[in-house]
Amino acid sequence: MKTTIEASCHCGAVHLELKMAPSSLTDCNCSICRRYGALWAYYAPQDVRVTAAATQVYSWGDRSIELHRCQRCGCVTHWCAVAADALRMAVNARLLDPEILRSLRIRKLDGANSGKYVR
Repeated sequence: MKTTIEASCHCGAVHLELKMAPSSLTDCNCSICRRYGALWAYYAPQDVRVTAAATQVYSWGDRSIELHRCQRCGCVTHWCAVAADALRMAVNARLLDPEILRSLRIRKLDGANSGKYVR
């Protein structure tokens, strides 16, 4: 039995190993998440192993998170908090096998306005 869940960008240059499947997903409507079309699965940083030939990093606003994308194919793969003591990071769940995601709850986050979950 497989003990990790694997994800990768389109070309395979960025590979992620997750200790477990996500328990839910977040669909955020902020200006960047809706443009990326990402579904976020949140994890403790120690539960994710990222191996990559190279990623490009993008930050904006208060620069509290860094969004990573594959330098080769451009897929948004994950984000990490800038603070060293951060308790969570997010993986773009669209990189996972769709079968893993089929039964998961998708929570809607109003990141564009209130910053609160609306369902």
